[in-house]
Amino acid sequence: MSRKTGDAKVAGVQASTLEQDIVDARRVLGQRNLVFVGLMGAGKSAIGRLVSQMLEIPFVDSDHEIERVSRMTIAELFEAYGEPEFRALETRVITRLMKTGPRVLSTGGGAFMNEATRSRVLKSGLSVWLKADLDILWARVSKRDTRPLLKTANPKQTLSDLLDQRYPVYALSDITVQSRDDVKETIAAEAIAAIARLAGDQDEMQKP
Repeated sequence: MSRKTGDAKVAGVQASTLEQDIVDARRVLGQRNLVFVGLMGAGKSAIGRLVSQMLEIPFVDSDHEIERVSRMTIAELFEAYGEPEFRALETRVITRLMKTGPRVLSTGGGAFMNEATRSRVLKSGLSVWLKADLDILWARVSKRDTRPLLKTANPKQTLSDLLDQRYPVYALSDITVQSRDDVKETIAAEAIAAIARLAGDQDEMQKP
């Protein structure tokens, strides 16, 4: 038994079901990138990395790629250049990453809010929104003081405001998967199953 199948079985997912979902998800994805979107703390990198392992395609985190090409941390970029300049750089990096695939791409919380980035993702990729409740997000992000947007007098309220502003836009994604306090393998398997279900839609569209 493969490691990815064994992990999923431990997480309560039938191995045979997951194996078929992986086959179908790969067919749905083709040469496109699978793009995870959502608020900070939703688990985009952790779940995205697991999904990439299950699908056996590369994984890249857009924030890490931004830090690599700029040789600065996200916090340093925000402090030195402000959010507008950071978003412009983010758009350029994601646009470049979207040109080749397939791969799993984890994006920063604000990336999908940019109209140009969102258009590129929706046109040439397959987007997955990891949706999480406020309390889940806060429990995760409050453990580290590294989020530039939360350096406010009331960071939890700021996070709540971001949720209200961004969730209607995230809802434009192709797929929504609930992020919660569960084992990561289960949520990753659910994401793959959601992608696999699109195979049936593709088959129906191809019928004469």
